[in-house]
Amino acid sequence: MKKIISGKVREVYDLEDGRMIIVTTDRISAFDVILPTLIKDKGKVLNALANFWFDYTKDIVNNHMISTDLKDMPKEFQGKEFEGRTILVKKLKMIPYEVIVRGYMFGSMYEAYKKGEQFLGHKFDKEYKQAEKLDTPIVTPSTKAAEGHDINVTIDYMKKDLGEELGSKIEKTAIAIYNKCYEHAYKNGIIIADTKFEFGLDENGELVLGDEVLTPDSSRFWDLSKYKVGTSPASYDKQFIRDWLKDNHLDGVSEIKEIPQNVIDTTAAIYKSCQEKICHK
Repeated sequence: MKKIISGKVREVYDLEDGRMIIVTTDRISAFDVILPTLIKDKGKVLNALANFWFDYTKDIVNNHMISTDLKDMPKEFQGKEFEGRTILVKKLKMIPYEVIVRGYMFGSMYEAYKKGEQFLGHKFDKEYKQAEKLDTPIVTPSTKAAEGHDINVTIDYMKKDLGEELGSKIEKTAIAIYNKCYEHAYKNGIIIADTKFEFGLDENGELVLGDEVLTPDSSRFWDLSKYKVGTSPASYDKQFIRDWLKDNHLDGVSEIKEIPQNVIDTTAAIYKSCQEKICHK
């Protein structure tokens, strides 16, 4: 067994038998900086959400989950500190793209739209306001960069690179997952404005959903009760802590000494609220 990834939030261990262990920590990053203070139970919240969605979407596509039971893990991962934050998964041949599904006119897409420009090959004939729902969701992939920032590309670029059949299957699968999960979240008071998926191929060459799925760290979740077209809606993610950093001119600063307890507590409560709403059938 060896640790192969120590990311901003997750630790990944290769069991070297076709399986991996993923441990989701309470770390939080903002502006590409891992902050010095942990967010209590954030890892458990992210893990619970991803596990819920993996189960919820297994009728659309297989996923990498094997077990969430610590008894199925190597003894090194059976301690109390791993409870609720550790999963055993199938190792996949990962597809080198993040598959971003956008359901609302927002962010960089809205900035391009305001200038009358296409957005990664998509053009919009009707008029949209900021944060308005698109007629149909779109897929805008990005390449997985080993270092630095990922690079946004068109869906046609991905299809040409991977082959039309696989590229089209990924596109259709991503939209199907988004649409099903969108409906569930919406009825529970959360709008999934956009999200990103990662896929891999198993030993039989079948498409499999991997990594994390539909958490506040990989998605833009809006509070439906506060949503209003033409505004920047309140979100269930790290935006609160990002705003505090910006207000204190600490965005992108690598040597932050501490985050005030009230900012930590509020951020933890936002994550927990998201889990409570979504994991309610």
